[in-house]
Amino acid sequence: MTAATDATLFPQVPATADAVLDGLDPEQREVATALHGPVCVLAGAGTGKTRAITHRIAYGVRAGILQPASVLAVTFTARAAGEMRGRLRQLGAAGVQARTFHSAALRQLQFFWPRAVGGELPRLLDRKGPLVAEAAARCRLKLDRNELRDVTGEVEWSKVTQTVPADYPAAVVKAGREAPRDPAEIGQIYATYEQLKRDRGTIDFEDVLLLTVGVLQDRHDIAEQVRAQYQHFVVDEYQDVSPLQQRLLDLWLGDRDNLCVVGDASQTIYSFTGATPDHLLDFRVRHPHATVVKLVRDYRSTPQVVHLANGLLSRARGRAAEHRLELVSQREPEGEPAFTEYADEPAEAEGTARRIRDLIAAGVPASEIAVLFRINAQSEVYEQALADAGVPYQLRGAERFFERPEVREAGVKLRGAARFGGNDTLLDGAAGLPSEVRAVLSDMGWTDQPPAGSGAVRDRWESLAALVRLAEDFARARPTATLADLVAELDERAGAQHAPTVEGVTLASLHAAKGLEWDAVFLVGLTEGMLPIHHARTDEQVEEERRLLYVGITRARRRLTLSWSLARSPGGRHSRSASRFLDGLRPGSGGSRYRAAGALSAGGVERGRATAAPDRPRRAHRSPARCRVCNRTLTDPGEMKLMRCEDCPSELDEGLYERLRDWRSAQAAVTRQPAYCVFTDKTLMAIAETVPASAEELAVIPGVGRRKLDRFGTDVLAICAGEEPGGDAAGGRAGGAENSWEK
Repeated sequence: MTAATDATLFPQVPATADAVLDGLDPEQREVATALHGPVCVLAGAGTGKTRAITHRIAYGVRAGILQPASVLAVTFTARAAGEMRGRLRQLGAAGVQARTFHSAALRQLQFFWPRAVGGELPRLLDRKGPLVAEAAARCRLKLDRNELRDVTGEVEWSKVTQTVPADYPAAVVKAGREAPRDPAEIGQIYATYEQLKRDRGTIDFEDVLLLTVGVLQDRHDIAEQVRAQYQHFVVDEYQDVSPLQQRLLDLWLGDRDNLCVVGDASQTIYSFTGATPDHLLDFRVRHPHATVVKLVRDYRSTPQVVHLANGLLSRARGRAAEHRLELVSQREPEGEPAFTEYADEPAEAEGTARRIRDLIAAGVPASEIAVLFRINAQSEVYEQALADAGVPYQLRGAERFFERPEVREAGVKLRGAARFGGNDTLLDGAAGLPSEVRAVLSDMGWTDQPPAGSGAVRDRWESLAALVRLAEDFARARPTATLADLVAELDERAGAQHAPTVEGVTLASLHAAKGLEWDAVFLVGLTEGMLPIHHARTDEQVEEERRLLYVGITRARRRLTLSWSLARSPGGRHSRSASRFLDGLRPGSGGSRYRAAGALSAGGVERGRATAAPDRPRRAHRSPARCRVCNRTLTDPGEMKLMRCEDCPSELDEGLYERLRDWRSAQAAVTRQPAYCVFTDKTLMAIAETVPASAEELAVIPGVGRRKLDRFGTDVLAICAGEEPGGDAAGGRAGGAENSWEK
């Protein structure tokens, strides 16, 4: 996040089209000047992708190649769209449409609905939760709050993947999703929900896309009118496009290819909503002539942070991992990321709050610090710890800045003062724009010093203080600006949802932190069961959790702290362990430290080709070996045979272990080979700890291959059952010449 006091919020508009290109690196310049045909920008975290694509649009407009009204730039959040509009305005490209998919579709639907269907567009639901709850009740099904949220998510997923209610159960199986309750019941709720909407003449946000697709498919005249309006398309965060959004984009494009997409498969973290990186990864297949530009110069983070991020992805698997970008930091080195283990959650929160207080005392602005966690429920203990430490904070994802009551009231007062300032006694003695703003807001309770403690009074003061800082920055950038100019700027920002920075530490989930950055980031609660979250069971789900941590790491510019706690409450059992994703990355965690893979690090440009090259065959990946006690990924061969970490608690049956060793000595004597050729000590320890009762249970122990299972399995299972091994010393087989090396 950029501090509100940074004068670069109000830069001078470039004088010429060529001046728009000043300051871009070679790859960013390639993006900015590639104005024709399909363009795919693979942009790693912190590499300036938004800068590249906004300068691309602005350069095209300023050079007379693109008409502002003919460009549609789409992204996924109102905040990102607002930021894009703000940047384009600062580059002299006002008039370009920058919207979310839903916002762009809704505008078209509202305009064309009377002509395509007749009458007024049905009312748009603010929230679908209450109607889903009613649908469940009509199906005689009761949903608690968590189930209601999960079932609502399933309805949304079904719609963006264009799955009708009757097909939901089969679609869930095909997609490998884990339904929150019986799929047939969810399908029934989904069908009833759709019927309730029809009965009441309402639509939801997914319907906006579905209905726009329907209109453009059925009415070629309307489709041609839309295509005549928009000639050039830019799609940001393309790795998060759903099948439904891709279908809408295809209809907007028609048979044209003036499309620029930007994304990073390693930042795909919304697949649970139907998003898929396949459209990004297959772009060159669908558009063989496309220009592909790779941005890997990381301007955000220090080499130490970038090294950790690269190391995390070096252990990733799957298709997205095969296309990962190796970042190269452009910043000066600073301190190494810190890894901290705490006894319990309150201790972790208090320790984090102390470190934050020290950073603020050392001069780091509170707005440049963030605490990021996996789920919102984790925030409460950090809110309390920061409040106890006297540190101001704000919750990301809470009420939008311009929708806060005090901000609305301030807008009304500032607008009135701008209109009738000469007759407003509040402005008596105020000299200059900042003084006028402070005078107006002092009537609402703003003071030079913040109130003590936290809560509603402090939150209100922080909102007003953010407006004061914005006014000060605005006046520095534009010394002749008036109160009316500031009001116009606030109106622009409100429309774009481009809020000024509130001076407080940000508390946010990892999902909500996407697209943001801070000087100092604290990644907290990094335990097994939380990251990866306990319900991430498939390889694909676990890899998405890894990408979520990657997003968190790459939010940090200079300082990064990663922490976890061994228990939930003080005095609780230390049953937790650090996330498996930290294995081999944190000191003392085992495994080999990450080494950069230079072959992946090259940025640059790939020009289009006549035909798409066939995909190279992908190697099958084996599931990682995991500790059967703490579930940490095992990399040490000895630990892998033991099936647990060396320092994890052992449940070794020492009597059984000694009997197995005696039996192994007899086998080695008969076969005339070293004892370890029968079974190693680690394998015998694993057998004595797990005490297998069947051939299937014995077979999964590392070091027991099919050949050894056939040869020694009967004896080993008999010993485990407390019986004497039967047959001859060789386990019922004659001869010792057979090769018995472990499989």
